[in-house]
Amino acid sequence: MGRYVISTPEEQQEMLGTLGFSSMRELYHDVPGALMLDALQLPKGKSELETRRAMEALAAENRVFPHIFRGAGAYCHYIPAVVRQIPAKEEFLTAYTPYQAEISQGVLQSIFEYQTMICELTGMDVSNASVYDGSTAAAEAVAMCRTKKRTRVLLSAACHPDLIETVRTYCFASDTPLALIPELDGRTDLNALEEALGDDVSCVLLQQPNYYGQIELAEAVTQKTHASGALMILSCNPTALPLLKTPGEAGADIAVGEGQPLGLPLSFGGPYLGFMAAKSSLMRKLPGRIVGETVDADGNRAFVLTLQAREQHIKREKASSSICSNEALCALTASVYLSAMGPAGMRQTAIQCYSKAHYAASAITALPGFSRKHSGDFFHEFVTACPVPAEALLKQLENHGILGGLPLADGSLLWCVTEMNTKEEIDLLVSILKEVSC
Repeated sequence: MGRYVISTPEEQQEMLGTLGFSSMRELYHDVPGALMLDALQLPKGKSELETRRAMEALAAENRVFPHIFRGAGAYCHYIPAVVRQIPAKEEFLTAYTPYQAEISQGVLQSIFEYQTMICELTGMDVSNASVYDGSTAAAEAVAMCRTKKRTRVLLSAACHPDLIETVRTYCFASDTPLALIPELDGRTDLNALEEALGDDVSCVLLQQPNYYGQIELAEAVTQKTHASGALMILSCNPTALPLLKTPGEAGADIAVGEGQPLGLPLSFGGPYLGFMAAKSSLMRKLPGRIVGETVDADGNRAFVLTLQAREQHIKREKASSSICSNEALCALTASVYLSAMGPAGMRQTAIQCYSKAHYAASAITALPGFSRKHSGDFFHEFVTACPVPAEALLKQLENHGILGGLPLADGSLLWCVTEMNTKEEIDLLVSILKEVSC
């Protein structure tokens, strides 16, 4: 706030004295001296034109590929023009979490509509106003499930590595035991899951489709989880939901996921959006904010922040979450995207992703040495072997403006195909692969 509420050196000294300090350096006495700077060595200021040229030169170092065959958590989808236009309007662009609900009706309604659409998409009863990203949503869901008697968490090893690391970090901080269920042929090993379940397990977290693109046996996992008395968390790709059974249909207790495919551009990594939805019985354990619909004194439709007097506000030592905010602008963008696409558009997108990915997989695996690593069905990602060093192959693809599959630790490649990839692009990819591998 120093840029807006100016304090004089005399006022600063008075505040330090009230705190019992004589100087700013003494205020930060806990910071090691090696990390302290006497002064910032800043270069001479630039003019507006010089600054613009410098920033444009930096931006020019970014490589934007016209043809993308890589996903692994962030996906290239078509975004209708209206999805970019509406959130860019001034009244939305500066919107943040509404703290004075009575004068924030527009923002509250946009969040309420977002929550409604997420519930429709996931088949769940209630949604919060969003969290920071899909990995955070998964970790927050795990924290929701912990009880005094049930603390152990089971997490599929076929989940995204970033998701696993985020959940592991949360569990470490809360002293929560975490075990990974190994994968078998690219999917969660059901026998290993059954052996790991016990009366101390709070939840099982499964990703659908998983990191390798494989479609998991979500209902079977849910049945085993519930039979042991634990809760089921399903982290799902929203684009795939029109074709697959929703988390609600699969029997999940909590649905989470990365909302980036819902109208958010890749943007070199963010900002993105984490969505969370749950059964009504878990509503009071959802972190962050929930917007509810009511009527005002005159009987007119109105919106309020509900359940906001939460533990993370007033009893922090007992709280299961410290998230009190949300990604309001990203959530609005997702709402506009879902409204513009509609159920038919979402289903058509899913169908194109599925069919084009299977066409690409068939064409790629017809080449010598590019066999599929996993045998199960997949949505729009799949893993193939790579008969030549992946780095050399990807470099050749880059020379043709193609961002190829993500190289995995064993030398295989994780490919992704969406509705944005044309048949001509796929055929070009295959012809280059054939040339490089021969």
